[in-house]
Amino acid sequence: MKTKIISKMLLSLGLVFVLGSAITQVRGEDENLSVVSIHSTGDVTRGQIGSFVLKMNPPLMFGGIHVNFSVSGTAVQGVDYVALVSPAYIGHSGYATLLVKTLPDLRGSSQAFSVIVTLKAGPGYTIAATSSSAKMMIKPYAPPCCQ
Repeated sequence: MKTKIISKMLLSLGLVFVLGSAITQVRGEDENLSVVSIHSTGDVTRGQIGSFVLKMNPPLMFGGIHVNFSVSGTAVQGVDYVALVSPAYIGHSGYATLLVKTLPDLRGSSQAFSVIVTLKAGPGYTIAATSSSAKMMIKPYAPPCCQ
C-alpha cells in the first residue's frame, strides 16, 4: 500500500529514475512520448566521413535515451565503412550523430554503395512515420584526370 502511494506521487511529479545505466523519464499515461526521426547529411566519397542525424522531439528535460537502429544497404560493414553499433544515445539536446567512416576500396570498384539506417522501436520513444530510415551513398573515389 505504501509503495503504491509513493509510486503514484512520484509519477504525478514526473520525476526521473535511474534504472541500471539508463535514465528514464517517467511520464503520465496522458502524455505523448518523444518522436525520433533520422536523416542523412548527404552522399559521401570514399575516404570521407558521412553522417546520419537523429532528432528527438521534444527532447527529454533530464538525461537521455538509447535509440535502437539497424543497418542495411549494398555497402558492406567492415569492407566499405567502419561498422555502426546500435543503440545510439540521444542526450538532452535532442540530437545524436552517427558517423560513417568510409574505407579504401580494396575491390577497385567504380560502383557506388548504399548505407541505410532504419530506426527500431524501443521503450520511451516513438518513431516518426515519415522519417524512420535514411540512405547515404558511398561514391567511388575519382582521382583528378591525367595531365
